[in-house]
Amino acid sequence: MKVVTAEEMRGIDKKTIKKYGIPGSTLMERAGLAVAVKIRELFDKKKVIVLAGGGNNGGDGIVIARNLYNWGWNVKVILMAKEDRLGADCLAQYRTAKKLGVPVEFRTAVTDKDIHGAIVVDALLGTGMNKPVTPPLSGVIAFLNRSDVWVVSVDIPSGISSDDGQIKGEAVSADYTVTFGLPKIGHLLYPGAEHTGHLFVEDIGFPQELLHSESLKTQTIEQTDAAFLLPERPVYSHKGDYGHVLLIAGSIGRTGAALMAAKACLRSGAGVVTIGVPETLVNVFQGRVTEEMVLPLPDNGHGILSKEASSGIMEFLSKKADVLAIGPGMSSDPNITKLLMTLLVSVTTPMVIDADAINLIAGHTKALLKVKAPVIVTPHTGEMARLLGKGYIKDTGSAEIEWNEMKRKIERDRVNTAVSFSKKTGTYLILKGVPTIVSEPEGRAFINTTGNPGMAIAGAGDVLTGIVAAFLAQGLNPLDASILSVYLHGLAGDVAASEKGMHSLIATDIIEKIPEAFMRLKKSA
Repeated sequence: MKVVTAEEMRGIDKKTIKKYGIPGSTLMERAGLAVAVKIRELFDKKKVIVLAGGGNNGGDGIVIARNLYNWGWNVKVILMAKEDRLGADCLAQYRTAKKLGVPVEFRTAVTDKDIHGAIVVDALLGTGMNKPVTPPLSGVIAFLNRSDVWVVSVDIPSGISSDDGQIKGEAVSADYTVTFGLPKIGHLLYPGAEHTGHLFVEDIGFPQELLHSESLKTQTIEQTDAAFLLPERPVYSHKGDYGHVLLIAGSIGRTGAALMAAKACLRSGAGVVTIGVPETLVNVFQGRVTEEMVLPLPDNGHGILSKEASSGIMEFLSKKADVLAIGPGMSSDPNITKLLMTLLVSVTTPMVIDADAINLIAGHTKALLKVKAPVIVTPHTGEMARLLGKGYIKDTGSAEIEWNEMKRKIERDRVNTAVSFSKKTGTYLILKGVPTIVSEPEGRAFINTTGNPGMAIAGAGDVLTGIVAAFLAQGLNPLDASILSVYLHGLAGDVAASEKGMHSLIATDIIEKIPEAFMRLKKSA
């Protein structure tokens, strides 16, 4: 499903009204009725208080009140704007409600008596809000959040930015939100997602061609999307048909990352996986692998790859492998930087770059402009902050402040951060986090809808690297491989959490549930 900013939604509204001749008042009627119907579905008949602003969101709220009143509910509207400051459509709805006998009061405060035993409808600000909420409205919202009442927000919780989910001064914490046409980005990014509660997206008559327009560059990843991308497994086939992945990973004390990535790769359908490892650690790996193969590569004598490993990697890729994945547990030793830079400008097979390889690219991102093959980069927020910094930012002194501020900046604008990086570097980006964002060089972004807090554990990213590499090896293009991978990864994590709980989840649990995640997707295909 497409996801929009406030400006994009305004564009859809305007085109609906001007191009298709559907009046704004008609859309308001449909919106208000949709919310009223949803309230009737969710709750038994009882007391409802509609808190309405003076704009279109408030007009929607008055329509809600009018419909519930006609159905015999105990309804009152508190209009938190002066009558002479109401927008045209809101004023028209107020006059209609008044004629029908709907109780309406103009006030700037709400009391315990008002909301006691009530369902509160938040129709104060809506998606058009573009500045911080100030008194007296901020006080009303704070009071509402302290109260033990059910809250239904209209379109978006008041005080949440539609564009990035940030709180603008004070924001309503809703139990339910009913939005129209399409979800807004602010519904899906945090903290907006937490304030949204359960989200309902209602059809109020916007033309479908507007809702599916190619000009809308952001969308969610749903189960049907992921299921559609599942690679075929023809009856007449062999391991070579499903690709050979070369995984460059592991170092002294960090062999587990390589093994988890490799196992996840095989579980996700790759035909063959070879782990390229420091030669002094070959015996360690050889004693733990089963289905995977091991390629010894030159190291520094202390279990860390050396720059001389590049020739062996290139030779193996030219003769055997279809995909290169690099980074999990590889070490951030600066001496590996030369190895990585050589590979970036030489490799002609698709690449997945993760973990330590990302940290080593920091300060050298211009090298991504010289790659000869598609590249998928899979940073978490901290790694993304390093990529966007002036180099490898160490965790000391003023650089720590810079790094932490960059992380905060990324979290405040995850979608645009991802899209901007992809467009500037020509790479496909998987920005891991809550939620995970996939972006591509043409400017599209995809918001993942699976995953849970139990997956905030060491090794989960290594598992994702293996999954992405597997789908590349099976012939998916980089964008489709990224989309399917993040959804399947999150779904496997959700299955694991449902059985083991979030507190006890470990990365290998996610690997174990990849088969069940596949089965669930196949059933919905």
